[in-house]
Amino acid sequence: MGTKKLQVWLPLLFSIIMVLGMMIGYQIKSNTRSNGFFASSSASSLQEVTELVKAKYVDAIAGDSINQMAIDELLAHLDPHSVYIPAAEFRDVNDELMGNFQGIGVEFQLFNDTINVVQVFKDGPSDKAGMQVGDMIIKANDTVQLAGIKIKTDSIRKQLRGPAGSTVKITILRNGLQKDILIKRGNIPVPSVDAAYIIAPQTGYIRINKFAERTYEEFMQSLEKLQKQGMEKLIVDLRGNGGGLMNEATSIADEFLDADKLIVYTQGSKSPRMEYHCRKEGLFEKGKLVVLVDETSASASEVLSGALQDWDRATIVGRRTFGKGLVQQQFRLSDGSAVRLTVARYYTPLGRNIQKPYNKGKEKYEEELIDRFHDGELLRADTTKNPGPSFKTPSGHIVYGGGGITPDYFVPYDTTKMQTSFLKMYYKNTLSNFVYRYYIKRKAYFGTLHSAEELLEKFIPSENEWQQLSSFAAKDSIQLNNADAKDKAEVLHRMQGLMARQIWGNAGYFEVMNISDPVVKKGLEVFK
Repeated sequence: MGTKKLQVWLPLLFSIIMVLGMMIGYQIKSNTRSNGFFASSSASSLQEVTELVKAKYVDAIAGDSINQMAIDELLAHLDPHSVYIPAAEFRDVNDELMGNFQGIGVEFQLFNDTINVVQVFKDGPSDKAGMQVGDMIIKANDTVQLAGIKIKTDSIRKQLRGPAGSTVKITILRNGLQKDILIKRGNIPVPSVDAAYIIAPQTGYIRINKFAERTYEEFMQSLEKLQKQGMEKLIVDLRGNGGGLMNEATSIADEFLDADKLIVYTQGSKSPRMEYHCRKEGLFEKGKLVVLVDETSASASEVLSGALQDWDRATIVGRRTFGKGLVQQQFRLSDGSAVRLTVARYYTPLGRNIQKPYNKGKEKYEEELIDRFHDGELLRADTTKNPGPSFKTPSGHIVYGGGGITPDYFVPYDTTKMQTSFLKMYYKNTLSNFVYRYYIKRKAYFGTLHSAEELLEKFIPSENEWQQLSSFAAKDSIQLNNADAKDKAEVLHRMQGLMARQIWGNAGYFEVMNISDPVVKKGLEVFK
């Protein structure tokens, strides 16, 4: 009987003791608090200084900005790729990796404080609602004025984007007439594959701009389409691809490598070695393969190109890649923000460390690409640096580690496109704006063209277009009078490429521009 009573009362007794203990502990903490500023002696120096600035600093500073400054400064002393993502930016930052966003499905540009629709995504919300290229957006929901004011691009996006299923009323100007369009927002896919087509007899070309959630799926659709068209050789273009989701890159590598070959492994002081192997029979394990890279190919792009080079599966063409071989893991914080913290390093199958050195600080790290140009590495093959130790592939080919993937065939950076006036025309979007206006005036004619090949035959810009462009560029304080024949030919050819983009998107642009691209030409030569 006594035992049964004990079983009943013991839990209650423990509860009473726990509550009393907490009360006593609270009293002790209150009575022993020091006369200083901080309530807890266990607070770190970082916490103490942060709270001190919030409470005592001479000027008002938002608490969130103080936290962000402290976090940013801390992460900056770790490595160049550990970053803090504020809660307000979290959705936009992660949308890029997800490969989609929620909105109305248009691409726009600002001309004279007016939003011009330059692309309408096919089968997207705006397309279904009847919006057209050339429409000018002047209002949102009757109240938000979007024209005639100095509005920023981010502010425009906030008005046009929103949860899928929500609606927004857009007021547009079309052919001088005002019109209201009700648009139901949706999920807008952002393609990872810019172009996929037969570039030469039995030779396919696929350009991947990033590794997002649907990249492997898009790649497989492109690969299967090209194989049905008789493709036996393939060029994979990773230039400008800054990386993304590693598993998408390893899945693509699996389509090229046989058996259970190692693709990449990661390792850190607090992260044990983790290996990623081929898991299935690939769709293109035997055909000839070339991978194009440059100094802006990074991370997952280097994982893919490094694995294919280590196993002698592909010939790498271009220039040494960026050298980003640090693995980030994302951690959500209690206020909705996040930290992407470096937890390991990438290594190729042979054990090459992809990451370039960053021991001289973040500023020098970010300037490293400029240093390559000044050192001549981007311009001359004989000065290309082998940044680290050498490794031997199964066939005896020598490859290098210590920072980036060094190509098998070097193609120098094309300096003919670097005159100051032309650079201004590109970064001010002057040429793109000119092409858009030219297209709008002749929309009916360009609507009769069905392919990039037909455009190249029927749209051949000449002296007349050059004079129109020169007058247009002068309004942006850009003078084109001193251009020589080579410069003019380059700009007029790019005009064809931008017109193809205006009509068919990125696929049309690359199909036109690849014709004169020296890296693509070298890739095709390798197959011969």
